[in-house]
Amino acid sequence: MESGEPSVENEFATGPLSLLLHSMKSNSQVLINVRNNHKLLARVKAFDRHCNMVLENVKEVWTEIPKTGKGKKKSKPVNKERYISKMFLRGDSVILVLRNPNIS
Repeated sequence: MESGEPSVENEFATGPLSLLLHSMKSNSQVLINVRNNHKLLARVKAFDRHCNMVLENVKEVWTEIPKTGKGKKKSKPVNKERYISKMFLRGDSVILVLRNPNIS
Protein backbone atom coordinates (compact mmCIF):
# COMPACT_ATOMS: atom_id res chain seq x y z
CA MET A 1 0.00 0.00 0.00
CA GLU A 2 1.32 3.45 -0.90
CA SER A 3 2.02 5.90 1.88
CA GLY A 4 -0.27 8.60 0.41
CA GLU A 5 -3.24 6.24 0.19
CA PRO A 6 -5.48 6.00 3.29
CA SER A 7 -6.11 2.53 4.70
CA VAL A 8 -9.57 1.04 4.40
CA GLU A 9 -10.03 1.31 8.16
CA ASN A 10 -9.16 5.03 8.15
CA GLU A 11 -11.32 5.67 5.10
CA PHE A 12 -14.43 4.26 6.79
CA ALA A 13 -13.62 5.69 10.24
CA THR A 14 -14.32 9.31 9.30
CA GLY A 15 -16.64 9.42 6.27
CA PRO A 16 -20.34 8.68 5.89
CA LEU A 17 -19.62 4.94 6.13
CA SER A 18 -18.40 5.46 9.71
CA LEU A 19 -21.98 4.77 10.85
CA LEU A 20 -21.77 1.26 9.37
CA LEU A 21 -18.30 0.71 10.82
CA HIS A 22 -19.45 1.79 14.30
CA SER A 23 -22.55 -0.40 14.05
CA MET A 24 -20.48 -3.38 12.96
CA LYS A 25 -17.94 -2.98 15.78
CA SER A 26 -20.51 -2.32 18.52
CA ASN A 27 -22.99 -4.91 17.18
CA SER A 28 -25.76 -2.29 17.31
CA GLN A 29 -28.79 -2.14 15.05
CA VAL A 30 -29.34 0.17 12.09
CA LEU A 31 -32.52 1.08 10.26
CA ILE A 32 -32.12 0.81 6.48
CA ASN A 33 -34.63 2.24 4.04
CA VAL A 34 -34.47 0.37 0.72
CA ARG A 35 -35.79 1.07 -2.77
CA ASN A 36 -39.04 -0.92 -2.65
CA ASN A 37 -40.14 1.19 0.35
CA HIS A 38 -39.31 -1.62 2.76
CA LYS A 39 -37.46 -0.91 5.98
CA LEU A 40 -34.87 -3.22 7.50
CA LEU A 41 -33.91 -3.20 11.17
CA ALA A 42 -30.73 -5.26 11.38
CA ARG A 43 -27.20 -5.76 12.69
CA VAL A 44 -24.37 -5.14 10.22
CA LYS A 45 -21.81 -7.96 10.01
CA ALA A 46 -19.83 -6.67 6.99
CA PHE A 47 -20.00 -3.94 4.34
CA ASP A 48 -17.99 -2.36 1.54
CA ARG A 49 -17.63 1.04 -0.12
CA HIS A 50 -20.65 0.35 -2.35
CA CYS A 51 -22.90 -0.18 0.70
CA ASN A 52 -23.23 -3.89 -0.03
CA MET A 53 -23.95 -5.37 3.39
CA VAL A 54 -24.14 -8.68 5.17
CA LEU A 55 -26.92 -8.35 7.75
CA GLU A 56 -28.07 -10.54 10.62
CA ASN A 57 -31.28 -10.68 12.65
CA VAL A 58 -33.16 -8.67 10.06
CA LYS A 59 -36.70 -7.48 10.70
CA GLU A 60 -38.23 -6.34 7.41
CA VAL A 61 -41.29 -4.07 7.60
CA TRP A 62 -43.49 -2.79 4.76
CA THR A 63 -47.05 -1.71 4.00
CA GLU A 64 -49.36 -3.37 1.47
CA ILE A 65 -52.72 -2.22 0.16
CA PRO A 66 -54.85 -5.33 -0.45
CA LYS A 67 -56.49 -5.56 -3.87
CA THR A 68 -60.28 -5.45 -3.79
CA GLY A 69 -62.85 -6.82 -6.18
CA LYS A 70 -64.83 -4.70 -8.61
CA GLY A 71 -67.10 -2.12 -6.99
CA LYS A 72 -65.86 -2.65 -3.43
CA LYS A 73 -64.57 0.06 -1.11
CA LYS A 74 -60.88 0.80 -0.96
CA SER A 75 -59.01 -1.44 1.44
CA LYS A 76 -56.98 -0.08 4.32
CA PRO A 77 -53.19 -0.48 4.17
CA VAL A 78 -51.85 -3.48 6.07
CA ASN A 79 -48.48 -3.41 7.83
CA LYS A 80 -46.48 -6.57 7.20
CA GLU A 81 -43.22 -7.83 8.62
CA ARG A 82 -40.94 -10.83 8.47
CA TYR A 83 -37.74 -12.05 10.10
CA ILE A 84 -34.65 -13.03 8.11
CA SER A 85 -31.70 -14.54 9.99
CA LYS A 86 -28.98 -13.69 7.43
CA MET A 87 -29.14 -11.46 4.37
CA PHE A 88 -26.87 -10.00 1.70
CA LEU A 89 -28.15 -6.55 0.73
CA ARG A 90 -26.89 -5.09 -2.53
CA GLY A 91 -25.79 -1.49 -2.10
CA ASP A 92 -27.66 -0.02 -5.08
CA SER A 93 -30.98 -0.67 -3.33
CA VAL A 94 -29.99 1.27 -0.19
CA ILE A 95 -31.57 4.73 0.13
CA LEU A 96 -30.91 5.67 3.75
CA VAL A 97 -29.14 4.21 6.78
CA LEU A 98 -29.92 5.43 10.31
CA ARG A 99 -28.80 4.44 13.76
CA ASN A 100 -31.55 2.59 15.57
CA PRO A 101 -33.74 5.33 17.06
CA ASN A 102 -35.05 2.93 19.76
CA ILE A 103 -31.75 2.10 21.42
CA SER A 104 -32.53 0.35 24.69
